[in-house]
Amino acid sequence: MRKKNQFRLVTNVLTAAIKLWLRTQVSNIEQLQIDIQSSDRQIISGCIPSVSIVASCAVYQGLHLSFVDLVAKNIRINIGSVLKGEQLRLLETVPVEGELSQLSEDLSASLSSTLLSTALNEVLVKLLPEHKENSKSTSWQKVTIKDGRLFISAIWEQENNPQPLDICIGLKLLSPHELHIAPIYITSNTKTLLESSDGEYIDLGSDIEIQDLDLRNGRIVFRGRINVKP
Repeated sequence: MRKKNQFRLVTNVLTAAIKLWLRTQVSNIEQLQIDIQSSDRQIISGCIPSVSIVASCAVYQGLHLSFVDLVAKNIRINIGSVLKGEQLRLLETVPVEGELSQLSEDLSASLSSTLLSTALNEVLVKLLPEHKENSKSTSWQKVTIKDGRLFISAIWEQENNPQPLDICIGLKLLSPHELHIAPIYITSNTKTLLESSDGEYIDLGSDIEIQDLDLRNGRIVFRGRINVKP
């Protein structure tokens, strides 16, 4: 009985450490549920076969997520340090699979994040290379998801003269590592800057693998895998 109690204590400490570590990774999180799938021996060795995480209203590096349902596998952590009260650390890259979803409101709230604003600036330069100098002074305003498309509004500087910028794009999954942006329709003050049915392609890199991408009912849902590095 004493041995079981000891292992239960280790599991409780580990669960608390994972929750604390997750909270250090996000600036806000509401409901958070964690389920550790591991034997006592595996926990003591610092190797956890699987951890499932369900959360809502999380903010990660400025990105607002309405719902998160993830499973992390083959996790190696510094269990000895954790049991001494130190912060949990990943010792190896962890593959994480699951689902992330964002409402239009979440995407709009994420526009001020470095991750999203930088990505949008890069896409804008790719779509309108002649306006490269103006991309850095673009102020992203709002995102709406409707009929399988993203409607993005912004204000950008044109020779010290702020102008509205409206972007309408379709977003499709070409492969697990590549997105296809098409069709594309960009206007400013009713003037058409770009209209393309062929679109452009975005390489997501080897650490991201999207299996399903769904845009409808004011929500965008990603299902797939991402590698989380130490």
